[in-house]
Amino acid sequence: MAYIRRLFSIFVTKYQCMDYLSIIKQPIIKELDEFVSLFNQSLTHEEGLLASALKHIRNRGGKRMRPMLILLIAKNFGDVTYVAQRAAVGLELLHTASLVHDDVVDESGERRGQASVNATYNNKVAVLVGDYILSTALLNVSLTKSESIVRDLANLGRTLSNGEILQLTNISNQEISEDVYYQVIKQKTAALFEACAVIGAKAGNATSEAVEAARLFGQNIGIIFQIRDDIFDYYDSKEIGKPTGNDMAEGKLTLPVIHALQSAGNQPMMELAMKVKEGTVSADEIAHLVAFTKENGGIEYAEKKMLEFHDAALSFVHQYVKCDAIRQSLIAYLDFVIQRKS
Repeated sequence: MAYIRRLFSIFVTKYQCMDYLSIIKQPIIKELDEFVSLFNQSLTHEEGLLASALKHIRNRGGKRMRPMLILLIAKNFGDVTYVAQRAAVGLELLHTASLVHDDVVDESGERRGQASVNATYNNKVAVLVGDYILSTALLNVSLTKSESIVRDLANLGRTLSNGEILQLTNISNQEISEDVYYQVIKQKTAALFEACAVIGAKAGNATSEAVEAARLFGQNIGIIFQIRDDIFDYYDSKEIGKPTGNDMAEGKLTLPVIHALQSAGNQPMMELAMKVKEGTVSADEIAHLVAFTKENGGIEYAEKKMLEFHDAALSFVHQYVKCDAIRQSLIAYLDFVIQRKS
């Protein structure tokens, strides 16, 4: 039960009575304000339907976890320059465009507690608005005049698209394994955080060795982020805005249920898992599979894996971060990703 004590110790730290996000932002308050201004300018149009749709997206807000990571890593290795700011805007716009398109693919009617673009307008408008935002992302990153960073963002777009296709393909794949699970998330959520850390390090003129270390740091954060998202799916939450078992309803088997299935060897539950992949599972059967996962240690196992990736990420902080304020910020960042509620 050591990992449970470790998880508890993360929650009960000196940050216990403080706002995690305030601690994370503290070293980059001015730089983050500049980012928000640039980002909002980039998501503004003079008039018409496009102006309305972009305002709808701006109103979502968000925690800005990805641009904050770029700014923190850039400041750690050097300074938050114009290059870092434009790269951060470009990456956040690419992420925003991918969410608009994802909502069309997933037929989702809600995003961050408000109606999605496709629900507010229609699929045609959503696709075109997503394309406009994607083009704006490319424009912003081109202003860095860094061929390496432009290439990183372009490769990120390709990776994210491939990750979506891989996930769709995996739904019909009969294999249920952790390897397949990690293969998918390393080309989705983990790829985003990995790119943030790499671009931030390059913008801060880090050495090639430090850039590679930052890449692994970002990947570990992204894996933790996705595992936490997957755990949310096993509980009702107003903050998340998704029903319990939503992933299974979409044909996805995540880490908690994968572990429970592999450790328990329960054939009836394995047959239900196959029905999830086939898209023929009922709501009652999903409820049974969710309960089975909880009863067979799936949630505890996923939390244990988060702590392992947390420890791996901490090694980067201890080795490459010398500024106390940035070190505390990144530690708070890691802890927040694990304990966040939405």
